[in-house]
Amino acid sequence: MLGSELGGCRLKVMDAGPFETAYANDFPTVTQLSVFFDNRIGQFLRLTRLFENTDIRILALSVVNSVDCGIVRMIVDDPDSAYDLLVSSGFAVNQTDILVVSLPHGKRALLHTWVALLSAELNVAYAYALLSQPNGQSALAVQSDQLEQAAEALQHKGFAVLDQSDLARHD
Repeated sequence: MLGSELGGCRLKVMDAGPFETAYANDFPTVTQLSVFFDNRIGQFLRLTRLFENTDIRILALSVVNSVDCGIVRMIVDDPDSAYDLLVSSGFAVNQTDILVVSLPHGKRALLHTWVALLSAELNVAYAYALLSQPNGQSALAVQSDQLEQAAEALQHKGFAVLDQSDLARHD
């Protein structure tokens, strides 16, 4: 145990040794970045130009716009680097987990996705399509108030739920 003085108080510091990485979820998730900005002309261009001279690829994008502000929800192949880039460029950014589900081929892929979630009595807060096609298939980002149950319901119905590494290795 190590000790030090701070303002007359003796602090005890435990030698914790190396930390082990703890994973937040036992189910596959992807990091979504939500970027907040004033609703002014040129903000979308300013945002996307940040990535022009980097290896970071924008894989999905959703825009929520109001009179005063805008929110861009995005999925990128390197969320940690993108987060650092955005923050250092003056953007307010939030990170959250989201599900990305690979859609089967066919015209009823969305219908089957919603049925799988509804059959588990899960609410979808929002969803948006990916610009890229991991594993050669269309994919959908889905936010639910119960991500673990949503992942389980989709997997139970045969859907592939992707994680960040699935997106990082595909064009």
